[in-house]
Amino acid sequence: MSQAARSEPPVSPLAARLLHRDGMVLVLDKPAGLPVHPGPKGGETLHDHLNGLRFGLPRAPELAHRLDKDTSGCLVLGRHGKALALLNRLFAEGQADKTYVAVTRGAPAEETGRIDQPLAKRSPHRGWWMQAVPKGTPGGLEAVTDWRVLARAEGLAVMALSPVTGRTHQLRAHLSHLGFPILGDSIYGGASRLPGGPMLHLHSRRIVLPVAKNGPPIDARAPLPPHMVETLTALGLESAAIEAAADTAFD
Repeated sequence: MSQAARSEPPVSPLAARLLHRDGMVLVLDKPAGLPVHPGPKGGETLHDHLNGLRFGLPRAPELAHRLDKDTSGCLVLGRHGKALALLNRLFAEGQADKTYVAVTRGAPAEETGRIDQPLAKRSPHRGWWMQAVPKGTPGGLEAVTDWRVLARAEGLAVMALSPVTGRTHQLRAHLSHLGFPILGDSIYGGASRLPGGPMLHLHSRRIVLPVAKNGPPIDARAPLPPHMVETLTALGLESAAIEAAADTAFD
């Protein structure tokens, strides 16, 4: 047995959740509840699985962006330094088109709109906790989100969201600012932190990445997670129809 074969780590079980794989990029359907980075409380994270997603390359893939622990869906990894540099540029320049699906408590009267509201840290001690602030506020960062209502039922709405910028907790803070927080959001939506409450209903449904100069873009789509499908079914909505509507919401 060669040294390379002996050193190859076992393939991660998350390999079954890959939506796209090529020599440069992996797109993973991240499960809700899995943090991408280690935290002070310990426990399993995506970081624990990266070495098992090498697929023969000498180094583990690295995150090109991040998703919150309780957000599911499309997560992009670069497989080597050159790929990661390209992906970082695409995200920084807004060339990565992202579509999310959220279930919200209440809904705006309009069918479509744009939230153009800066976000700033709510506390210097909790840098991930954001709040909407007036334009011109010191420390406020530009944050823009396009949205479209896909369905309304029983005081809830299903919305497609397209973040034009990529701020921490942007979608969650923006929808809370709009007055229609995401169902199950214990930080911005007033949901209970006690066990048994609804899980966060926010899912990264689709990502389009123009990686190849002379070829079609990567177009990855993650199916809605079980807890969101269950909610939609209870509302009399078909998850496949919601996915299809989200995929064309910003064409």
